[in-house]
Amino acid sequence: MNTKKKRKHIEYGRYGYFFIAPFFITYLLFQLWPLINTFRYSTLNYYKRNGREFIEACGLDNFKNILGITAGEKGYFLIYFKNTVIMWFANFIPQILVSLLLAAWLTNNIVKLKASGAIKIIIYLPSVITAASVSVLFNAMFSQYGPITQTLRDMGIISEKFNFMTSVAGTRGLIAFILFWMWYGNTTLLLISGVLGIDPCLYEAADIDGATGNKKFRFITLPLLKPILMYVLITSAIGGLQMYDIPALFNVSKTGLIGQPDDQSTTVAMYIMRLYSSDVGKAAAVSVLLFFITLAISLIFFATMTDRGGKVKKQKGGKH
Repeated sequence: MNTKKKRKHIEYGRYGYFFIAPFFITYLLFQLWPLINTFRYSTLNYYKRNGREFIEACGLDNFKNILGITAGEKGYFLIYFKNTVIMWFANFIPQILVSLLLAAWLTNNIVKLKASGAIKIIIYLPSVITAASVSVLFNAMFSQYGPITQTLRDMGIISEKFNFMTSVAGTRGLIAFILFWMWYGNTTLLLISGVLGIDPCLYEAADIDGATGNKKFRFITLPLLKPILMYVLITSAIGGLQMYDIPALFNVSKTGLIGQPDDQSTTVAMYIMRLYSSDVGKAAAVSVLLFFITLAISLIFFATMTDRGGKVKKQKGGKH
């Protein structure tokens, strides 16, 4: 009788699940579950009576209140969303333009820039500095009697009575500039990695055809940078619409979370934190609205930036 020896087979692939398990457990506990709870809290009303706290279902009342649809309520969400979008656009448009120019300059083989590594480090350094430090620094420099404000007055660029902290355009402009200065280096490095991933043969072929630098940038670099640009756009939209640290620390009232002047630099995230201490239901409703707006903008960017030219249409009929 022939006996077969059974060989023990160890499945090493299953051990991979143990390595990825911490991420999924952390995501479920600290992101997915709070997100689901936020949707639930947005339909609840919290109030106190006789020293006791009560919770009752209110449907879509919280959404109507923050949008100003209910009589007697002011649409603070729309006001703060407008503030957020203005400051986001004011920092993102210059950021993407400067980052594209720097990426093209630092990867240009004709220029052959010396000490490019040191320049990249210098460009990236502002993103390492904490938001609190940057906010305090810029507040001191651009305050009413700050050194930069006084220098601009002496040069005649601004009037003697101008104060960045009491000017809506001045405060918003400085917040946008701080965000631009902190994050353009990170965007530049992302774009540089995308440019370096492009096949050099394409540029060599363009040189043989006599293409200029502008045409190579327009017809080779930009189209092939679409995946990186899409990532930059989506992450910028998410971070921009949720901006909190710089506006909440730069120029706020003594009570906090009210962006000066006259609430004109208050963002949606600051509004959420302000509501959280008094009305969790409304704070959750604002978070849900911000979630759907961010999702919609991200999907629009994804739809417009996705390359559909590579899709091959199936032809009906005979063989080719």
